[in-house]
Amino acid sequence: MLHRNLGPYDTTAVGHGEMPLTIENNRGHDVGIETLHASLDAGCRHIDTAWAYYTPGEEEQAGEKLTREALETWKGPREEVTVATKIGLRRVWGEHGEPLWPRDGKPEHLIKYGKQSAMALGVDTIDLLYLHRHDPEVPYNESIEALKQLVDEGVARVAGVSNASIEQIDIARGILGDKLVAVQNQYSPIHLDTQDTLDYCAKLGLAFVCWSPLGGYRHPYDESKFDPFREVAAAHGVSYQQVVLAWELAKDDHMFVIPGAHRPETILDSLKAGELELSDEELAKLG
Repeated sequence: MLHRNLGPYDTTAVGHGEMPLTIENNRGHDVGIETLHASLDAGCRHIDTAWAYYTPGEEEQAGEKLTREALETWKGPREEVTVATKIGLRRVWGEHGEPLWPRDGKPEHLIKYGKQSAMALGVDTIDLLYLHRHDPEVPYNESIEALKQLVDEGVARVAGVSNASIEQIDIARGILGDKLVAVQNQYSPIHLDTQDTLDYCAKLGLAFVCWSPLGGYRHPYDESKFDPFREVAAAHGVSYQQVVLAWELAKDDHMFVIPGAHRPETILDSLKAGELELSDEELAKLG
């Protein structure tokens, strides 16, 4: 399985985005554990979760707790697995029954959330801790200072920022220095407007971690964007999702993808993307 350096860690370029296993419409606890175990058994060594991965109105931090349980009950080498989590969002139901993600970047709250994340994951030090998203009611530098405090106190070894602009990456670098190792932004064939941050991370030597690398499943989008990927997939006899992930990984060596999955079969298919080699002609066709 393809490995790359994510800050101080040697880990798999295709990670496991845990979110679908514990937010609304998940398939239950047992399927969640089974899916994580299947991923780990197949060689995945990077799990990405968050404080806010839980169904609104139900137990908070469900994703972190599921991740901990899966690792504690797994028979494989736990020390090989890197776990990333994120702080700064919560979950509530909206007035029309829609799930929402309120932001909370207050420094004192972030410090509390970070320590809660370490407890939920069952670790003294979190491998990689991200600020989930900027809270517009709090100056960005103040939220990043809280992240730095968590690193300085040993609650997290290294830090990242998620859903960040170039300006925000620069603010984070100015405060965190070499403890900033990753930027996690959305990127996919239907979400290309983060290309500037992808290129900037390459210039700075930061890992770029794609969330929703397959486009996500919540919002409608133009399915025709995936037609070239389907054509290439047919030629290789693989799923078009594998081709999408392989195309993203081919962008540069600083690229990581964290596809989600509701069941083992899906993540096992995605994990094969690291071994799929696309020709220069195919990559040119895909863009």
